[in-house]
Amino acid sequence: MRRSGAYSLVLVLLTACIPYGFTGGGLPSHIRTVAIVPFDNQTATPELPRELTDALRTRLHDRLGLRDASEAKANAIVRGTIQRYEIDIPIGYSANNKQTTTARRQLQLVVDIEMIDQVTGKTLWQRKGLLAEGQYEERGEATGRKQAIDRIVNDVIDGAQSQW
Repeated sequence: MRRSGAYSLVLVLLTACIPYGFTGGGLPSHIRTVAIVPFDNQTATPELPRELTDALRTRLHDRLGLRDASEAKANAIVRGTIQRYEIDIPIGYSANNKQTTTARRQLQLVVDIEMIDQVTGKTLWQRKGLLAEGQYEERGEATGRKQAIDRIVNDVIDGAQSQW
């Protein structure tokens, strides 16, 4: 009985000394600042680059703790191209003629985006043809656009955090 207790104690002590954790995830420790380069815009919607840049700047600070910096001084940069922006894709109609909103619409936003470590020159995360969708009521395109931009930003943050 004593022997069993001694073995258990040794086993507990050994496992306590072995470091265990999910290492390798997240950004490198030297990445503390980020510059978000204005996105190239291949669409006819001029406000998209500003809205995407603003959302990225805010959420990278809030969720990853990265401070904003100029491109020359930043540890990392985020840049990309807005490839496509399609609106008014019908996805549902109301059967009730008395409703003010008669249709649900969807929009699609497609971007090429990358995050680069300027210290090492390595690409931290990259995605070509990243598609995000947003849904909105008729005449509510801004709501759907915000949803799509939020999805893009979440994908960037998730990608940056999951550097396995």
